[in-house]
Amino acid sequence: MSEKELKERLIHKIDTKTKPIGALGRLEEVALQVGLIQKTLTPDLRKPVICLFAGDHGIAEDGLVNPYPQDVTWQMVYNFLSGGAAINVFAEQNGMEVMVVDAGVKHDFSPHPRLVRAKIAYGTRNYLNEPAMTEAQVMRALDKGKEIVENLYREGSNVIGFGEMGIGNTSSAALIMSRMLHLPVEKCVGSGTGLDKAGVRRKAEILKKVSEKHRVSPDNPVEVLQTFGGFEIAMITGGILKAYERNFVILIDGFIVSAALLIARAVNPRVMQNVIFSHRSGENGHHLMLKHFKVRPLLNLGLRLGEGTGAALAYPLVQASVNFLNRMASFETAGVDKRKQ
Repeated sequence: MSEKELKERLIHKIDTKTKPIGALGRLEEVALQVGLIQKTLTPDLRKPVICLFAGDHGIAEDGLVNPYPQDVTWQMVYNFLSGGAAINVFAEQNGMEVMVVDAGVKHDFSPHPRLVRAKIAYGTRNYLNEPAMTEAQVMRALDKGKEIVENLYREGSNVIGFGEMGIGNTSSAALIMSRMLHLPVEKCVGSGTGLDKAGVRRKAEILKKVSEKHRVSPDNPVEVLQTFGGFEIAMITGGILKAYERNFVILIDGFIVSAALLIARAVNPRVMQNVIFSHRSGENGHHLMLKHFKVRPLLNLGLRLGEGTGAALAYPLVQASVNFLNRMASFETAGVDKRKQ
């Protein structure tokens, strides 16, 4: 059937459940969206996974824009692998697998069943001095992100939440946001992992100099990514593009993942059809991103942890949307009188 006919039939199915029209609010919107993504009246969520990409950033080596030392990136990777992080708790609670990807951490990891070793380099270069990545590196990172999602598809997954870890990556996200949305850097900069007001001002001043140094055009989104991004952000971008191609339900986490989405959308605007925004981050600037996308996220809990935590917490709402669509009785099957016209 055509997409138009499918949409009409999904709306009819939703509207004839035993409830007033629109009574399930946002859940009805999500049910319609998932049905359209999967091109079916009976969508099915299979093997949901949080794919958590980790990478280090050259800008973080001197500690000017980050209160935590760069070593926290690799230390947190071990925490993810041992199951001790917030994302592990929330994902396990909601029946989601956590896959950790070493996209470019400044550390050597031993093999681990939860770890995908996809290191492009031991962190990006410092964009205070030069573009963060070479052209070859950014293309490899994009391709690797696509490959990882393709493998998940072949294993039967059709729901993916993207998460990230990388000391300094809110700086990359702010620069990408500033360039792609034509906004002053100061409006895009936040506290990251906990800078005080003076630290945020210093961070904004430094990133403004970076932005002025590199005059890359938003009309070339991959070059923007190459200049300001991180390996984890680039792999997420590639992953989003492939997830759209494979009809995944895509759960977007917070500020950094939304920056990757800005690049992915510029490459292929159709990715937005598959995207569900999980939450509004407490990181300064994310509300401007959401306003630009013209979307309402499912949750607003003041989270600013990253890791994919917002995506994991929002997933049960997506499940509820699909479950009511598939399992809830209609007026006809339940023998309940409809509202009088």
